[in-house]
Amino acid sequence: MEMVEDVVIVGAGIAGLATAVALKRVGVRAMVLERADGLRATGSALTLFPNAWLALDALGVSHKLTSLYSPFKKGRTINIDTGIDQRFPLRGIMNDQEHGPRSVHRKTLLKALADELPAETIRFCSKLAAIQTEEQEGSTIVILRMEDGTIIKTKILIGCDGVHSMVARWLGLAEAANSGRSAARGLAVFPEGHGLEPEVQQLKHMDKRGGIIPIDDKEVYWYLTCTSPPKGAEMPRNSELILKEVSENYARNFPQHYLEIIQHSDLSTVTWAPLMFRYPWKIILGNLSKGNITVAGDAMHPMTPDFGQGGCAALEDAVVLGRFIGNSIIANRRLVPENLAPALGGYAQERRWRAAWLITGSYTLWWVQQSELKWWMKFFRTAVSILISILSLRNANFNCGNLPTGSCDKSGGNSLKIH
Repeated sequence: MEMVEDVVIVGAGIAGLATAVALKRVGVRAMVLERADGLRATGSALTLFPNAWLALDALGVSHKLTSLYSPFKKGRTINIDTGIDQRFPLRGIMNDQEHGPRSVHRKTLLKALADELPAETIRFCSKLAAIQTEEQEGSTIVILRMEDGTIIKTKILIGCDGVHSMVARWLGLAEAANSGRSAARGLAVFPEGHGLEPEVQQLKHMDKRGGIIPIDDKEVYWYLTCTSPPKGAEMPRNSELILKEVSENYARNFPQHYLEIIQHSDLSTVTWAPLMFRYPWKIILGNLSKGNITVAGDAMHPMTPDFGQGGCAALEDAVVLGRFIGNSIIANRRLVPENLAPALGGYAQERRWRAAWLITGSYTLWWVQQSELKWWMKFFRTAVSILISILSLRNANFNCGNLPTGSCDKSGGNSLKIH
């Protein structure tokens, strides 16, 4: 079977669905290819900072989520090594109630985005096998060959297919590197209520970082990051074994309330995976776009979770990409194939340095906090920590801008003719 589409997005995660919504807002219809048989919910939950809410405002879906989740007003840090337990207001990232940081269910966010799209936009169980290009009447056509034999021709290809992106590989971007750390995550459920205060808790013990983030009155998102098991040793994959390993080994010195939360985990939400990132200079110097092909989200900028900006940055990508394509439509009164490369190139250039900084800042924030650093590094570590913290607040309040209006009708039309 052969299909013809204006725009194809590979991956129905946060970046893919948000990009489809952004393109719909500027009048461009996209097909989203997803290899799974439904919306992915790996990770269970994530925290969205003001920059993400500003992006969701631009996409027109923030109101669906702010009505369900309350913002955090304070945080708590527990240093198990020193015994210091501090509570503090979230100044600087709580400019207003509407854009305050919130933790949301990942699947709820995906559904909010998917509901904005026309029926049949997402094509599930669609596994990409190969990418080719060919010249046709002076413009480039992308040919996608699917594992089921389907051939899809498109004018624009956007890879939102995660850390091990096939589209990023086609662009020549370097493979993501293993940070040497891994993360266990899960969602704890308390049918009668957990009784926790609405605050973000962070716990530190040597090279381990734990987190407790209430989502609502009955559910709590937790995570633990740590040095990965020695090379050759396999991480447990069974949910029950993961919980056992975390409770009895990695988090055995953590406070009792943290261990009790882990014990209430919904087994279907428990995961353990290595933390990957792309070296920032590979993004600065690499091809983030080539002709009418580009990437967004983790396919562009996989990063460690220390800034909590992975999903937030993906939402920014969607808005910026939608803006460049929308402005191209406004300038030409239609989507002109010859102008696709400059539009995607402009998007890649705008996102290049921000993505590189987020990766660098996130990794550095973890590094400077490690207890193994020598005594003569203490001053340097303190100074860098303060600088990184200040810059992280700026990142959390970053505004990626809005989508253009009046580019074309809101029906998702503006079809391109491919011969």
